[in-house]
Amino acid sequence: MELADHAEPGGTAFVRARFQLHDLRDTTAALARVRRLIDADCDPVAVADHFAGDAVVGPLVRRRPGLRVPGHVDGDEVAVRAVLGQQVSVAGARTVAGRLVADHGRPVETDVPGLTHLFPDAATVAALDPERLPMPRARGRALTTLAGALASGDLVLDHGPDRDDVRRRLLALPGIGPWTADYVALRALGHPDVFLPTDLGVRHALARVDGADADPEAWAPWRSYALLHLWTSLEES
Repeated sequence: MELADHAEPGGTAFVRARFQLHDLRDTTAALARVRRLIDADCDPVAVADHFAGDAVVGPLVRRRPGLRVPGHVDGDEVAVRAVLGQQVSVAGARTVAGRLVADHGRPVETDVPGLTHLFPDAATVAALDPERLPMPRARGRALTTLAGALASGDLVLDHGPDRDDVRRRLLALPGIGPWTADYVALRALGHPDVFLPTDLGVRHALARVDGADADPEAWAPWRSYALLHLWTSLEES
């Protein structure tokens, strides 16, 4: 996909998508997945208006108008990656995910450089021996238990089910805490009102923007966008 470099103030930015489909009947589903991936149904004007008078998030929104919450095309993969990333660095999580895909993903032939395997589905992950996974045993058991719930249909991660119900089901699984459940809600469910108060990046961002007295409750029902603006502010010099 290609994202337009910029849009004029008040204008519209476009995403150019190119699909390789075995069946043209999959076009509608592919488009829907891309829309979820880039949060295309967001109303950036409503979000900007909500934060206009906020001393913490307001300036961040004005610096990056129209910032979206990144979604995903596969909720199960988001959940698996979230567990893989518990208590490790981003680079470490990427390494473990790469090993999981190389060892258990389905080989695929494409003309996309580097794309050799598909991410393993939930049933494949559920069948793995947690004792043999390259991670602490407790996290391995959490991973396979989560994958089992996804494979059986007891847990469904898309935009259909009630988000609060999905969160409760996630928290009921061993090894799934509030941060992981809320991150999954943010990325896989497209929840517009998620905030991660214990996230290290959020804490650093609030310290940088003098947000010690910030009231995240006042950012509802768009706390997911406040979260993304705080994370993104860390990239600024």
